[in-house]
Amino acid sequence: MAVRIQAADFDAGAEIAALTAGRDDIGAVVSFTGLVRGGEVSAMTLEHYPGMTERALEQIEAEANRRWPLKASLVVHRVGRLEPGANIVLVLTASEGRHAAFEAASFLMDYLKTDAPFWKSEERADGSTSWVDAREADDSAKTRWES
Repeated sequence: MAVRIQAADFDAGAEIAALTAGRDDIGAVVSFTGLVRGGEVSAMTLEHYPGMTERALEQIEAEANRRWPLKASLVVHRVGRLEPGANIVLVLTASEGRHAAFEAASFLMDYLKTDAPFWKSEERADGSTSWVDAREADDSAKTRWES
């Protein structure tokens, strides 16, 4: 169980290999990698409050581990200025079977999108910038876990 916030890029394959190395109790690994979308966005900048953000992510990850019988999990979230196509977030969940791993990964992403204290701004080709507001769809997705 681990959380990392970093400016540096990550290698999802290497992270999966490290998570599963020497383990014979894992039957399923689910990975999700979020990328910066292009189109109108020429770059995205993610800011956070060190210490507070790590604690929030650790609490979200701990809740996933309470709800599902995970053997291992990892959340890596990048900060700083990122261009289209760049990795933003990696979520890995490992369990004996696929159902727990899939559910836990979905839970983690839904909560990261709504409860993780990151501030995001988008730059556009015309030089304008704007803060990214919370999306109603993300709040709606989170509600399925609240029962």
